[in-house]
Amino acid sequence: MSTSYKKIQQEAYEANMRLPELGLVLFTFGNASVADHDRGVFAIKPSGIDYNDLTPDKMVIVDFDGQTVEGESRPSSDTKTHAVLYKHWPKIGGIVHTHSQYATAWAQSQRNIPIYGTTHADHLTTDIPCAPPMEDAMIAGNYEYETGFQILNHFEQQGLNYEEVEMILVANHAPFTWGKTGEKAVYNSAVLEYVAKMALFTEQIQPNADRMKDALIKKHYERKHGPNSYYGQ
Repeated sequence: MSTSYKKIQQEAYEANMRLPELGLVLFTFGNASVADHDRGVFAIKPSGIDYNDLTPDKMVIVDFDGQTVEGESRPSSDTKTHAVLYKHWPKIGGIVHTHSQYATAWAQSQRNIPIYGTTHADHLTTDIPCAPPMEDAMIAGNYEYETGFQILNHFEQQGLNYEEVEMILVANHAPFTWGKTGEKAVYNSAVLEYVAKMALFTEQIQPNADRMKDALIKKHYERKHGPNSYYGQ
């Protein structure tokens, strides 16, 4: 492992290894990365390598233009999406992309995940957004690069703040999550999958279920994230 990038390689390795442990990936269907914004690089899982064969030194170092800086393997096929997000959102330090079953099912349905309960409201005050299907020209072009802009554009159009809403579904594709660290991005990925599963069950039990009332959303979010937060402190 290069001593120059040892820290982010180790953190990226640990984030990637948590994905199969949490049941968020099957085979090699996912990736995690960790960034160093001061140096304009990030460490990401190599493409197509089984999780059992990963080691910290196999994490590929890539710049924010998606170009490999260091590493013997080809970086994940989703590398350019990660690069776009890091380049435009300077306060995120980790990104996770999976094809976890429940979140991906909502993405394939092209639906936001409605905020039905307090588990959801403990983490954000909005529905989990689903970016619309990409235009044909974007699909035919630099697809993974354009996926990054599909996420950025949806956040801008919907007036969402990436520091508050740390997750998104991409229609007909799958979820992306992020956070200040790789560990937080993994946490958000697990939370997204859990909330997606519960929302599905909610609609199966009660197809006309109401979204959570605003007062309860505000209470649960602010008791954990507000100026006078006290939950889990």
